Amino acid sequence: MPMLQVNLLKGYSPEIKHRLMRALTGAVRGITQAKPDAITVWIHEVGSDQYSRGGEPRQPGVGAPDSAAMVGDFLAAMEARDLEKAETYLAADFVMSFPGSGELRSLAQLVDWARGRYRYVKKTIIATDVAYGMDTTVVTTHGTLAGEWPDGRAFNGIRFIDRFELRAGLLVRQDVWNDLANANE
Repeated sequence: MPMLQVNLLKGYSPEIKHRLMRALTGAVRGITQAKPDAITVWIHEVGSDQYSRGGEPRQPGVGAPDSAAMVGDFLAAMEARDLEKAETYLAADFVMSFPGSGELRSLAQLVDWARGRYRYVKKTIIATDVAYGMDTTVVTTHGTLAGEWPDGRAFNGIRFIDRFELRAGLLVRQDVWNDLANANE
């Protein structure tokens, strides 16, 4: 029965603390194979007046945005063709690749590349997974695609996987794998 105690400066939101506890539970589960109900996480909060580092009192950080929600919002903006909103999620050095696209460095390049492939595409996300690294967070989504080919025929049930890398709260990379080419034979 693993038990974790975390000391944290007071001031983080309940949502940040909940995400921290879920991520720690997932990491311990993945390493120990303990049942989630057997993993206990306590957060001990300490006021900034009761803590110092280097002899100076400290304030809590802001906390990272929810990476999975951010990817979901980006994909929703793309599906709605709200490129202006989608751009707000991207780092200046963002790069993406799709089957057969090579590396694309802007949403305008993506729109130009996709223009002759389909009229529109919508994603049904089955699952989203998040992996935290020291400098990069990886978010992977998978599910199915539905949409319309350029000639007006509908398609659906086509598998996809999107893998995103986030750094400093922004998307820096998107790699896409799907079976669109096989479905339009």
